[in-house]
Parts: sequence; structure tokens; C-alpha cells
Amino acid sequence: METHFKHIRYFLLIALITMVSACGEDFVTVPIEDRPSLDNYYNTEADVKAATATLYGFPWFDFNDKFFWAAGEELAGNLYHTWDQEGQFFYFSYNEGNAHISNGWNGLYRVVSYANAIINDMPVFAEGKIDDRVITEAIAEARFIRGTAYYFLSEFWGEVPIVENSTQLVVNNDIFLPKNTRESVYEFIKRDLAFAADNLPATASEDGRVTKWSAKGMLAKTYLTMAQYYLNRDASSSTGYFNQAKELATDVIQNSGLELMENYADLFKIEHNNSPESLFAMQWMSGAYAIGNSRQANWARSTIITGNTEAWGGYKSMTVDFLEATNPADKRLPAIYMSNGDFYPEINQANGGYLYRIVNRDPTDENVVLESASATLNNLKKYVVGSAEDNEGKVTTGQAVAINQYILRLADVYLIYVEAAMGADNSTNDATALQYLNAIRSRAGLPAKTSVSWDELLWERRMEFGLECMYWFDLKRFYYRSPNEMTQMLSNQRRDFTYQRDQSNTAADENSLEGYILTESSAGGTVPFRPENINLPIPSAEQLANPLLVPEEPAVDYDFN
Repeated sequence: METHFKHIRYFLLIALITMVSACGEDFVTVPIEDRPSLDNYYNTEADVKAATATLYGFPWFDFNDKFFWAAGEELAGNLYHTWDQEGQFFYFSYNEGNAHISNGWNGLYRVVSYANAIINDMPVFAEGKIDDRVITEAIAEARFIRGTAYYFLSEFWGEVPIVENSTQLVVNNDIFLPKNTRESVYEFIKRDLAFAADNLPATASEDGRVTKWSAKGMLAKTYLTMAQYYLNRDASSSTGYFNQAKELATDVIQNSGLELMENYADLFKIEHNNSPESLFAMQWMSGAYAIGNSRQANWARSTIITGNTEAWGGYKSMTVDFLEATNPADKRLPAIYMSNGDFYPEINQANGGYLYRIVNRDPTDENVVLESASATLNNLKKYVVGSAEDNEGKVTTGQAVAINQYILRLADVYLIYVEAAMGADNSTNDATALQYLNAIRSRAGLPAKTSVSWDELLWERRMEFGLECMYWFDLKRFYYRSPNEMTQMLSNQRRDFTYQRDQSNTAADENSLEGYILTESSAGGTVPFRPENINLPIPSAEQLANPLLVPEEPAVDYDFN
């Protein structure tokens, strides 16, 4: 056993050094000296901070790279992209063999494993050498990260195994964990986030680190999700969870000192990383693959925008269903997607900015097409920031852009309050809820409301968080609340429509909407949603490795003792 434990300690050391080497210099100073064992790694508060800094970037990469947006935006009907295994999310045609589902699952459990190393192993080696307050705060930080990872696991997969102590499982050779019930997973998330709320500081020691307000905001979101989940199962519990979500959201809004950014578009610029609206964001840096945000590489229209060859979003666009839902007066739209005539002075600055055209031809030779029309005549903008020259070198090859990826921001907490105030009703005219709702609408340039319905709230969230991979979670709560209505809504989405160039002799200009014909797919432009698609399948490799994860095996309650 002692020899085996030494091997585990060595493995954890290698993982720790790997994690620390991936940290950005803007976020934490990394100790350089050699560390032969974990016994003498944790000697100072800086050592602990270096370890917890690793929780914000690299471990999230596989989850964030393609899975998060394919599942968060394509499933939800916002993003048009039908290619290969990514396109299976668009058509609800995935199965347990989908590579991105596997990457999402493994990525989140990697996050859990990194968090567990700090929660369970760090105190053993730090005790007696480092102040208890520092140790407790580090554990709270890791438990926030673990609780958030389990929120994603629960809402994407449903019943999943709870891994509380990775080291102990290895020591005991306990590799066949069962799925745990949704009730158990929610309880686990709640306990982690509540601990974080009680033990994290009110003010971050460094920009980007989570605080008690981050934990309270994420706990409010968890309670809101639980309230909708229990609405048709246990009305009394549901009411209690709505109230708790409302109370926590109030606390964050009124006491955190955070505020909405004045300009929505500024939220998605590198210079505004860790803005006054950010409660939790993945912290990315430039320099190398897997330590930077790959979103621009996956979404940018062309090399004219990125300044390098990593631009694979030429045909990706918003769905017709999303476009037809928008309000033309909404100021947020150009920050979500690029449409004909939109101008971005911050991109391609060396040439005076970037003007979006449906088709962009070489001005010296009109026969040369520099940028072609996308599926629905627009391209994705959010998290697309431009070249290295546009961003002080913070964009590099290796799909590495130093722009944070929001997971929770204050606007979300505002709308959590609205949904919690509405509760089981289908509308609310609660004055405080409307105050928060209208603050968001005012920033978007939209008129104030005197009441808000469930459908209107869902629309507000769809627009405010467009391309932030949040809409699927909103639809999940809709499903918990009213499964038949949500199923019908998704099945009726006009998601599978594209624009084809009008080939007639009288066709309008190629840079006008009138020059194209809206065409539905052979199936009629809609994609039927089946209730069994509400949760993703556990990856086939996991099922083969662990027979307790096959669909036929029931989930069990977790033993919290």
C-alpha cells in the first residue's frame, strides 16, 4: 500500500507541475524551482495559489473546445452547423459513440479530478506549514469548480457518478462507480457551492478568481434548476428552491458591488476580461494549444479576421429560427453575429477595420472571392476578436486566444431573480424583477416592460446569452417545467433553413438579402425533438469500461456519510 501511495503521489505531482506550467503570467506567478515530491511542494501561500490557479483554464479545454458550443448552441437551435459529428447535435442524431460527447464527459471529469487533488490531497501536505485560512479558501475554490463541473454533468447527462475523492478511489482500486440519482447529484452540487459561499473571500485576491459572490450566484442558478426540476415532482420543495434562488440572487445583486457593463459588446473583448459583470469565467491565455480559448479558431469567418490560418467558421451562422426571433432594434445583435453592413473597427485595424459583406470580393479583381456567403448570410461574432496585431499579441496559433469564456455573469443573476420571482406562474409583474429585467433591456436599447411572461423571459435569455452556450440549460428548465410544450417548441423550430443564391436573370445583388432564396431542408426545415434526447448518452468507452454505466443499470443514491 505504501509503495502504491508513493506512485499516486508521484502521479499527482506530475499532474500538478503540468497544470502549473499552463498558468498565465497575468493570473498567477508560478514558482520555478524543482519539486521532487508533494511533501515539499506546498510550503507557502504562493504554492497553494499556483495550484488553484490551474483550475481555471487547461482542465476545461476539452469540454470548451467543441463540445460546449455544439451541445449548448446547436442542440438549442441557435447555431447552424451540420458537418460531421458536430452536426449530429444539430439534428439530435448523436449516439454514445460521438467523439465530442466523449470529450465533453472526459473534460468535465478532468476538471473534477484536478479539483479533487486540491480538496483531498493538498491539505495533507500543507497542514502545519501554511495558514489554515489559506488552506480552507483553496478548498473552497476547488469545491466551487467541482460543483460547477457537476452542474454541467448533471444538466447534460442527468444521472452521473459522483467522484468525491479521486486518490482514495485509486488506492482502493474502486473503478466501477455507479451512476448516482439526480437528487444525489443536486445535493452534491449544493453542498460544494454552499461550502464555497461560506469560505471564499468577498473580494478576489487576483482578478479572475472566484469569490463568495461567484458561489452564491452559481448556487442561485442551481436552486433555480432544482426548483424547475421538482415543480412537477414535489411542489413544496420547488417553492422553497425558488425562494432560495431569489434570496441568493438578491444578495449578489445588492451586495457584491458588481455592475452591468455599459456597453454589451465590451463584454467580449480581451481588454475587458474579468469585467465588473463577471462572476466566473474560464481564464485563457495565448501561446500554445490547450491553454488558450479555441472559440475564435472554430467560429471566425476567415483569415482576414484572425490574421492566421485558424478560421474554420466560414459556413457557421445563426439559424433562421434565431434570426426570425430577433428584434432589429436590439443593440446586442452585432456583438452576437455579423450581418451585412456591420462594421467592426477593432478587427483588421491595419486596414481601417472590418466591414461585413455577405460576399467579400477582392477589390482589385472581382472574380476572386475572399469570403463566401454562409448558410444563413451571417457569421458568428461573439468571442471573435481579431488578429494578434488587433490585440497586443494576445492571439496566437495553436487556437490560443486570451479571451475569457463566461460561465456566470451578473446579467444571468438578474434573470435568475426574474425566473425565481415568477416561480410556478406563467408571468410576473413583481416590481423588483421588472427592475432587473428592464436594466438588461435598457442596455440592449429595448423598451421597458410592465410585466413579463415565461415565453418572454425565455426570449430575453436567448438574446442576452446568444452564443454563450447557456440556452440549452434554459430549455432544460423549460422541459422540467412543461415537457410537452418544450418538446413541441423545439420540434417546430425553423432551424434547418438556408439561403441559396437566386440564379434568375433578375436576381438582386449578391450583397442583399433579396438576392437569395430561403430554402428549407428536404424534411421541411424542422428537426423533430424526442424526449429521450433530453439527456446525452454516456460515452460508449465509459460504458464498456464500467458496466454500471450502461442505460439498463439503475442510478443509486449517493452515500454522503
